[in-house]
Amino acid sequence: MVTGGSYGGHMTWAIATLYENDLCCQLPVVGPSNLVTLLEHTEPYRRDLRRVEYGDERDPKMREFMERIAPMNNAQKITKPTFVVAGTNDPRVPVSESRQMADKLKGNGAPLWYLEAKDEGHGFSKKKNQDFQFYSTIMFVKTYLLKQPVEQAAQ
Repeated sequence: MVTGGSYGGHMTWAIATLYENDLCCQLPVVGPSNLVTLLEHTEPYRRDLRRVEYGDERDPKMREFMERIAPMNNAQKITKPTFVVAGTNDPRVPVSESRQMADKLKGNGAPLWYLEAKDEGHGFSKKKNQDFQFYSTIMFVKTYLLKQPVEQAAQ
């Protein structure tokens, strides 16, 4: 299993597209699914800061590269159970990043769990939501990681 939040959520998506055969499941938390759409939809004050890290989507060659490697554009490679966690009011990684990926994954035939807290942003800060995410994560891990046959889990 692979999991991570924010940029770690983006890396979770990327690993799921590149190493799908080595995983039982994945759990991206508030993760960008496409750096181009992230840069286009994140708060304006954050764009130039992120462009230094990720590349400038306004440059045609960089944009083409970013689109080619975007997990959202490689979603057909994700065929294992996925649990997506997002906050509706996220100013850093807009909820559209999780929604667009979940929409793409619905046709892949693998279990898809989706948790969106309508009163949260970039991560869950309210205790009731943190608890719900925690216990949901335990259920997901028990269902898709811990119940794997021994020979599959050892690979």
